[in-house]
Amino acid sequence: MNISCKGKLIDLTTPKIMGILNLTPDSFYDGGLYNNTDRALAQTEKMLLEGATFIDVGGASSKPGAVEVSADEELARVLPVIEKIHIKFPDTLISIDTYRSDVAQQAVAAGAAMVNDISGGNLDAKMLKTVGALGVPFVAMHMQGKPQNMQDKPSYDNILTDIRSFFAAKIDAAHKAGIHDIIIDPGFGFGKTLEHNYALLKHLSSIQMDGVPMLIGVSRKSMIYKLLQIEVAEAGNGTSVLNTVALQQGAQIIRVHDVKEAHQAVQLIEKLKNA
Repeated sequence: MNISCKGKLIDLTTPKIMGILNLTPDSFYDGGLYNNTDRALAQTEKMLLEGATFIDVGGASSKPGAVEVSADEELARVLPVIEKIHIKFPDTLISIDTYRSDVAQQAVAAGAAMVNDISGGNLDAKMLKTVGALGVPFVAMHMQGKPQNMQDKPSYDNILTDIRSFFAAKIDAAHKAGIHDIIIDPGFGFGKTLEHNYALLKHLSSIQMDGVPMLIGVSRKSMIYKLLQIEVAEAGNGTSVLNTVALQQGAQIIRVHDVKEAHQAVQLIEKLKNA
């Protein structure tokens, strides 16, 4: 299974790591740590050395109840860093984490090679056509509602069939918009209760779509630290456990804060598969 980024074919037969680079003051785990260009570049280099294939740059927090920032503020946060990463690490595959088509367009012009949309195109009617015209891969995440209200009593008839239906329709719409490479993300923690999250993880393979890569993001989320009654800073071990479960069920991209540990999980699971 391959996707095309910057004219390169990325082989996802062996799962790849996407390192998270939050350029926000209020993200749930690392808010404020990298909203300085020098620190952002240092973190990028660290994640690349530890085994990241993709660097996911975000300028607007999507944690539950997050305050929505303007497009201008989002652009002011992400564009200078994307430009600097592109210059210093020209072969890096940068993903722009945004649900706004204008931010996606300007980020790709600055050097991004992929668009990662938490709404799967639902919060901006122009997103799918924009990405199709840009000719870059598109990560479509499933989310009920939006960050400001997504955790207000989320409910499903059947979470597995509901999400699978969502992706079937989204893949069709993406292809009609000219998007050749679509990646699905079930959206752990986005409009889902603790029970929803674990049911989804347990049966993750059942929502796989033929020929479509799946990205998983459980890194340090509340489904770990709330269940274990620990602080988010202590959720690294739980993240590795859940990433391992996801890899065993066929996840092709793992989106994480801690690249080294995720890369080790991939190496171990691959060895186990081929033993």
